[in-house]
Order: sequence, then C-alpha cells, then structure tokens
Amino acid sequence: MRVVYMGTPDFAVDTLDAIVRAGHEVLMVVTQPDKAKGRGKKLQYTPVKEKALEHGLLVSQPEKVREESFMEELEVLAPDVIVVVAFGQILPERILNIPKYGCINVHASLLPAYRGAAPIQWAVIDGLSESGVTTMYMEKGLDTGDIIEQSHLTLAEDETGGSLFDRLAKEGATLLLSTLEKLEAGTATRTKQDDSKSSYAKMLTKDMGNLDFAKDAVILERLIRGLNPWPSAYTRLKDKTLKVYVAKVINEEQTLKLSANAVTPGTVIAVDKKSFTVRCGIGALQILNLQLEGKKRMDTAAFLLGYKIEMGDVLGE
Repeated sequence: MRVVYMGTPDFAVDTLDAIVRAGHEVLMVVTQPDKAKGRGKKLQYTPVKEKALEHGLLVSQPEKVREESFMEELEVLAPDVIVVVAFGQILPERILNIPKYGCINVHASLLPAYRGAAPIQWAVIDGLSESGVTTMYMEKGLDTGDIIEQSHLTLAEDETGGSLFDRLAKEGATLLLSTLEKLEAGTATRTKQDDSKSSYAKMLTKDMGNLDFAKDAVILERLIRGLNPWPSAYTRLKDKTLKVYVAKVINEEQTLKLSANAVTPGTVIAVDKKSFTVRCGIGALQILNLQLEGKKRMDTAAFLLGYKIEMGDVLGE
C-alpha cells in the first residue's frame, strides 16, 4: 500500500520500521518539528525522524498540519492510507478524508478504555491485569473512532510503565500490519466504541510522582512502577530529592511486627544491608532501587554502602 506515516516518539518507531520491512511504499513520514535540548540547545531529531532517515524516507515536519501548503502536499501524494501513531497533533477533517482507506490510528489501550495521552502508564498505576493495543479509524473525536482490531497483553506483577511501553510498541507494529492486510483485502471490520465504557488517561506530570506515604502501600507501589522510568516517583530525604524506581509492598500484618501502629507514615521502620522500609498509611514499602539527587540510579544495597539511613528517619519532609 501507498502509506503516509505520522508519528513522533519512541513508541511510533517499531510500527514505521515494520511498515517499511513489510514492503509497503512509504511516500512520506510526518513528525513533529525538531526541538532544542541540552545545555547547548542543539536541535534533536524526533525518534521517528531518525528511523525515517535510516530508511532514506522523505520527512516533513510542519508546525501545524492545518497549514494549507501541507494539506495540499498530502492531496497531491494521494496515499492509500495514513497511519498515525502518537503523532502529537489533531488531524483536521480535510486530512481525514484524503486517503482511500482512511486514517488509521494505533492506540496503546483496549479502547474505549484509556483514551488520551498516557494509557500505558495509567494501566500500571491503576493495577490492571490486562492491557493491549487497538487499531481504529480516526474521526474528529479524541480516540473515539470505530475499532478495527485489538490485541491483548497480560501485565506482569512487576510491570513498569517502561516495560509495558516496549511490549505494546512491538505489539502495535504487528497489529498494524494485520490491519493493513485486511484493509487492502476488503475484510477489515468496524466496531463502534461504547462511550459508556470509556475512560480518560490524562497526561503525566512530574508532580504526580510525589509519594504521599499516608496512602496505602499497594497504591504507592503501582504508582512507582507506572512512573518508571519517567517521570518517576519521588520523595524527599534530608533536603534532597530521592527518586524511587523499585519497591516491594510489605503488608499491614508484617508492618505491625516491624513497628507500632502509631508510627507516622514516611518513617523508616527497618534497615538491612539491601534495603530500607518506609511506613505507609496501610502497610509499608521496602525500597529496592533509587536515585538520590546528584547521584546515579542504583540498587539500594549499593546506596547504603555510602549513605547512612537509620530507623526513625522520615521521608517526605
């Protein structure tokens, strides 16, 4: 098929690569403009642009896809299909109507659940046992188009936002190739979404990672995994930011054996050579992997070799 591909971040790279390797003709790759990063403010290519250039593909980076010149260029190309994966801009109706087979989106959830910007991380934070990817026909609404296909994945007990991101990126690439085959063969189906079952996965922000130890340890452990590796969960330790990447839940019964029920949440109630344990509103968290401000990420065992944590220390102050 003759494809125009729209995508920007790492999540969209596997699908572009799969389309090319499957032999489809990629007429153009559209991605967000390069951004200045680092101290030198050097322009950095988007991950999709890097992959497109590896394959020698034409790249377009319009500030706004609504630009008349860009829409005219798409109309001249007349693609069979436009594939959109985490692109970052809303497509106007004029673009949606250009391709023969429509604009097809790969979304990292089992729609209608988790519409929006961060479905992968929220699946972990909310403690889901299952997630997946959906291919759908795009329309004006946010992730509201008719479903074509879905693929389901079971979440591991130690699933993180990062590990699920990688798994769903690969699963999305495979599913998209299946969808393109069905579109071309005329066998693709359309299933309307049940809006009554929809939910919204709001955008992640750094401040949502602030650990409130008054909450249940189970909830905090999910938050830690969901925000690993970005934007990461964190607290304060002796006036420095302490990022927490891996923690284990200690249930309430075990916690009571370690400390009195009256211990203030955030208090260190146990320390050994490999970890330290922090009281929560219900239960406790055994901290296993972390990063102190100004230091590298490391296992807690290595951290404790050079930093003293004592019972009674309070995190979050």
